[in-house]
Amino acid sequence: MKYADVLPLRPTTNGNGAYLPFADSIGRLEALDWDFAGAKTGFLTHSLHPYPAKYIPQIPNALIQELSSVGETILDPFCGSGTSLVEALRLDRNAVGVDANPLACLISLAKTTRITEDEASLLKEMAQRLVSEGQILSSDTPMLFPDLPTFPESDRPSFDGLNEWFDPHVVDELAYIKSRCLKLPAPHLRQLALVAMSSIIVTVSRQDSDTRYVRRDKNLKRGDTLNLFSRALATAAQRVLEFSDELQPYRTVDVHAANLLDCPDVGLVDLVVCSPPYPNAYSYHLYHRTRMLWLDMNQPEFKKQEIGSHRKYSSKSANAATVDTFRLELRKILEWLTHHLRHNRYACFVIGDSTVRGVRIKNDDLLINVGEEVGFKLEANIPRTLQSSKKSFNPAIGKIKQEHIVILRNTAGSA
Repeated sequence: MKYADVLPLRPTTNGNGAYLPFADSIGRLEALDWDFAGAKTGFLTHSLHPYPAKYIPQIPNALIQELSSVGETILDPFCGSGTSLVEALRLDRNAVGVDANPLACLISLAKTTRITEDEASLLKEMAQRLVSEGQILSSDTPMLFPDLPTFPESDRPSFDGLNEWFDPHVVDELAYIKSRCLKLPAPHLRQLALVAMSSIIVTVSRQDSDTRYVRRDKNLKRGDTLNLFSRALATAAQRVLEFSDELQPYRTVDVHAANLLDCPDVGLVDLVVCSPPYPNAYSYHLYHRTRMLWLDMNQPEFKKQEIGSHRKYSSKSANAATVDTFRLELRKILEWLTHHLRHNRYACFVIGDSTVRGVRIKNDDLLINVGEEVGFKLEANIPRTLQSSKKSFNPAIGKIKQEHIVILRNTAGSA
């Protein structure tokens, strides 16, 4: 990262003489080129699982470096796929994440887990075995005494629409993969293998993509699902092993599967770095539906809890969500944050605009106003330009081209 040679220094004390930690970091952050054009974003475990609308790791990395110290605790209250958590651990901090989406929590746990070389070898051997079985299934040449996999009935989901979204042979192979994942000897290995399985579910389904919930035939052959999973598992094992080599053994990560509006107890933290949901932008409960149902997760419950869901804001009913809905939810979350973020420490939000009922909403201004109402003080509001291939939301509500890094200081906390 290149910083300007001469930067304006912020006062290190407030009007009452209280020390403001990291005050001189604000100027450096304001001078940083936040576009990160051309930066590599899929290194280590960051590309373990697709997750639409996530922010690039360079953003939390810069904020964590400048606004916290080694050994402190970083909170991402909307942790999603765990980008902030991964970067916090890489920078020798402890990490805490919260998300109501059980799939997000599973992905975050897998991306921040540690494995040994022996455990990585075990996963790679499992992947290689499945490659061989996939080749048997896809072979047009009869084999003498083929070692065919057996497809268990017990690991097949029974949700409505299963046969509409998946070919029968894909259901067989996914059920077999799931049974193999669940037989792994340790919980963290099972989590990692299930995330590898989840990463291919949309690919092998009739769902067009992670951002288009329409059906189309993909002409998958027998064995294709096993082969795709094998590659995903082997890659995941190698990336997590490389990630593990970077980490200090005494750093911790806690992921809370919880609704923020229930004010979960996450203890005291030293810095908040997150990208909150934009109202009317995306519906994770919809696009991750088949993944969650295959993994026995309560998708209907998450659907009710999801903040900012496009489905809630685009509803034609009298109970449809509005800008006031988002404001009230945001206020409750920010009030909760004042009790868990240490006094005079920083909360950083990466947020863009939304369109609700045809009206453009400046979410950064809304966030700042609500934050100041509950005891935060604005320290910086930094614009950044999105890469054209990133942050693609529902075309009907527009594609945002810019977002803001809003940095607030907690003047209300007493810790």
